[in-house]
Amino acid sequence: MNKKIIKTDSSPAAIGPYSQGVRVDAGSYVYTSGILPLDAETGIIAGNSIKEQTEKVMENLKAVLESGGSSLEDVVKVTVFITDMKEFSVMNQIYGSFFSDNFPARSTVEVSGLAKNAKVEIEAVGMCRN
Repeated sequence: MNKKIIKTDSSPAAIGPYSQGVRVDAGSYVYTSGILPLDAETGIIAGNSIKEQTEKVMENLKAVLESGGSSLEDVVKVTVFITDMKEFSVMNQIYGSFFSDNFPARSTVEVSGLAKNAKVEIEAVGMCRN
């Protein structure tokens, strides 16, 4: 079994002792870390609204998955962490716009806070295409 650490400049660098993602060739899956709505170049939260932050998280998630040989279309499981369930419907609408018909399984959890005071963080497991 091979384990490959995923690191891409197209998504913000890890802000702690973790990897952006890990590819496991035994099952050919990519496991991402929780992805924040950070700008890859500045490390600053992109936007103040849940809409802006969810868009950025999904763009960053897409970059990590693609760097590991997967894609949003290949995602099988997602966990969403959100700081205010009152903003769920907006997050859900933006999230849904990044997928086509075959949506992955998903859990959404309200949390009391996220790193860098983000409103949303998303982690995923995706199958590898190569």
